[in-house]
Amino acid sequence: MPGSVTAEDPAERVTAAQARPVSAHVNDVGQKHPVRRAIEAAEAARQAGGLGKPGQPLNSRSPFMIGMNGAAGVAVTYAIAELFIRAHSVLILIGLAFFIAAGLDPVVVWLTRHGLRRWAAVSVVVLSLLAVVGGFIAAAIPPLVAQTSTLIHDLPQYVHDHSSTLGKLNDKYHVEQHFNSLVDTKGTTLIDGVIGAGQIVISTLSSIVLVAVMSVYFLADLPRTKLFFYRLVPHSRRPRAILIGDEIFTKVGGYVLGNVITSFIAGAGTFLWMMWFGIPYPALLGLLVFLLDLIPVIGSTIGGAIVTLVALTVSVPVAVATLVFYIVYRLAEDYLLVPRIIGHTVKVPALGSMIAIVLGGVVLGIIGALIAIPVAAAVQLILEEITFRRLDDC
Repeated sequence: MPGSVTAEDPAERVTAAQARPVSAHVNDVGQKHPVRRAIEAAEAARQAGGLGKPGQPLNSRSPFMIGMNGAAGVAVTYAIAELFIRAHSVLILIGLAFFIAAGLDPVVVWLTRHGLRRWAAVSVVVLSLLAVVGGFIAAAIPPLVAQTSTLIHDLPQYVHDHSSTLGKLNDKYHVEQHFNSLVDTKGTTLIDGVIGAGQIVISTLSSIVLVAVMSVYFLADLPRTKLFFYRLVPHSRRPRAILIGDEIFTKVGGYVLGNVITSFIAGAGTFLWMMWFGIPYPALLGLLVFLLDLIPVIGSTIGGAIVTLVALTVSVPVAVATLVFYIVYRLAEDYLLVPRIIGHTVKVPALGSMIAIVLGGVVLGIIGALIAIPVAAAVQLILEEITFRRLDDC
């Protein structure tokens, strides 16, 4: 009725407010309603293809945030320490797989620069490695099995031959008698040891399979993996972090490839030398020297000592010549092969290499010794580019 006041339903007010145009959500001072501003911001973010612009950071100086940050830091530190303690063996294998992938990445990058896609280049590298390893196994396993069987068969003859070096050692120290008494008194212990050795073999094979599979995954996804770590660096420092990180990856790749090449030369040289002088088990010991030479500094020395001892079964002059051969090869490897193949990439002083290998071997065993030099090269690069520059400016 005219002049009367009619009660308005709240639901009708909400419906009317929703039906009003955008301009109706502007108050008297020209500001939009907060809900409308949020809706428009979300729509703009959707059209831009993102999930919106990050808001203002929380006040990190408030007592509440200080306490929360402190508690979170303690919790994260404890969780990381517990993770490393419980899963250190698996983490070591994952790190080794990442190290291998970083070593193979230069080959993949070279293939991608010549027109192949990343997945095709990784496939070529993996298939080439499988072909090389398969061909090597097919060619090496028969003589390895034959020579191992021959060694087991001929070892008693060497021990009982009083004119041989092993026979003289047995006569002097009674090695065979001690071994027989050990078998008689501790047969159960030896059986348990054989079972434990079988478990070790199975564990080693599973670790090799895990490292191989993880290496392929890391190699295929290495650019995104590096990008993930680079994005953890603040934006203002990210370009420099990318340059330093790429340089570290270059050093690791050059070291891995160079170390494999020098180890192959050592193994092939051992095989040819033993074939030339008629030293027994050339394929078996050549493979052993190849694997040992992967350990820098001390690997070829250990392999040379083993081959020299085996050469004693031929004659003392052949053993002396074998010892001289390994001394000459070690000098050639240190002063000719390594500087030309690895030295231009890694550039770690000899003293630093020795300290790194010793520390790596103590901390991580053989794996630590294998990765010690590229890790030392990375530490040296970080010290030169960051720490020393800041100290020089102080």
